[in-house]
Amino acid sequence: MWSTPATFDRVRARLEAAGHETHAPCLLFHDRPVSLPPAPGLRQLSVRAYVDQLEAEALKLTAAGSGPPIILGHSMGGLLAQLLAQRIDHAGLVLLSPAAAANAQSFSLDPARTLKNVILKWGWWDEPTLCDEEGARWGIFNGVPEDVTKAEIAALVWDSGHVLAEMALPPLFGNTTRVDYARLNRPALVLVGTEDRITPPGIARATARNLSGTVDYHELPGAPHWLFWGDLEQQLSAMVVEWLAGLN
Repeated sequence: MWSTPATFDRVRARLEAAGHETHAPCLLFHDRPVSLPPAPGLRQLSVRAYVDQLEAEALKLTAAGSGPPIILGHSMGGLLAQLLAQRIDHAGLVLLSPAAAANAQSFSLDPARTLKNVILKWGWWDEPTLCDEEGARWGIFNGVPEDVTKAEIAALVWDSGHVLAEMALPPLFGNTTRVDYARLNRPALVLVGTEDRITPPGIARATARNLSGTVDYHELPGAPHWLFWGDLEQQLSAMVVEWLAGLN
């Protein structure tokens, strides 16, 4: 959430160097810099709109001759990966610090503290949202070097308040984030940092328990939500490459 495909640039380079074809679609309206006002259609977008878009992208790849994809996602992208996987033929899942499905919840006050300056504004669920610097530093980039933190906060983009509400308050928004885990029966790699505050490890544990295929689960000691920097990113990339090699 609030991020762009650039998040995966270095990870993709490692995967491609290992012989894997990669694609990183940009979610609807996520190509608009935060210096511009949010796109008019953003605030009422639903999770379903994002998954519809990703399904269309996946079907294009299939039509072009690609085999069933391995779907990788971070944070909200980890949830979207699951919602997409229940719709399409896929070869596996890589879930990095996944956000919670409606039926993979784990109680923690840390996400609320991270998002307090967003969710204390009345009507946030019907407006575009942007994680403020205070919340981002505390709950997303905790422990990340200052130069990386400043650059990544500057790169955040607007996202849909409605989507955030569907994830944060699923019973009030139709449980649109509920996953049919019986359909997620392919191999999966699930990674999460032990110091993740916005999608705490309990969510990843609940997700891993629900998946019906073979699951390789790891908690990264001392790692925060943001995994894409320095030695941590190198470790993450190596783990994904090694896991993919084990599928062949």
